[in-house]
Amino acid sequence: MSVAGDAAAEFGDLAALQERVGYRFADSSLLSRALTHVSALPATQALRRVDSYQRLEFLGDRVLGLAVSDMLCEQFPGAEEGELSRRLADLVRKETCADVAREWGVGEVLRLGEGEAQTGGAKKSAILGDVCESILGAIFLDGGFAAAQATIRRFFHAKMLNPVRPLRDPKTALQEWAQARGLPPPSYRQSGRTGPDHAPVFIMEVVINGYEPTAARGSSKRFAEQACAQSFLTREGVWEEGE
Repeated sequence: MSVAGDAAAEFGDLAALQERVGYRFADSSLLSRALTHVSALPATQALRRVDSYQRLEFLGDRVLGLAVSDMLCEQFPGAEEGELSRRLADLVRKETCADVAREWGVGEVLRLGEGEAQTGGAKKSAILGDVCESILGAIFLDGGFAAAQATIRRFFHAKMLNPVRPLRDPKTALQEWAQARGLPPPSYRQSGRTGPDHAPVFIMEVVINGYEPTAARGSSKRFAEQACAQSFLTREGVWEEGE
């Protein structure tokens, strides 16, 4: 393909991506940089990592955190700081950002070096998560915070309402479950210990009035308590298997 043909194809790819993202860039070079992995830089630029998406990713990470924090405070006005922090961590983690990047079809237009491309870089969650953030950083520079915030709300709002992971640790969730039913707080007791002194395994039980105790093992009492709380929640149908 000719140079002109390559440029036209690239323009078409970027235009299609902008349609999927829902934002049209005034400066398309920002989007081009947001899609450029450091491995794609020519050898003469190998040390100029600023020409890759890394700086935009750094910026986009902060923009995403602020926009999501604002969205959470608006959606959950009665939530305490701890719950908001857990929800924030779930939404801004790389796996969530990678899912958004897949919705955008970023893998189709991502610029990778030959080695990275051959090892499946266009499908790696770590890279896709980074590029999601770099695109958000590029939108911020191109259109300001309002534009980036609108994009984030469009693609992260549904994920906020339907988290894929438990947002509370099992012991906290079990305590809240018991409290909601007017029951005394769960109590934990050690029912056994196995293994050598340098690698003990603790067996703990959780006891709640009116329910059969649930036991579990762990390399520490704390881990065993979390495990038996999770087992209790699973047994009672509060959590699904594997949560």
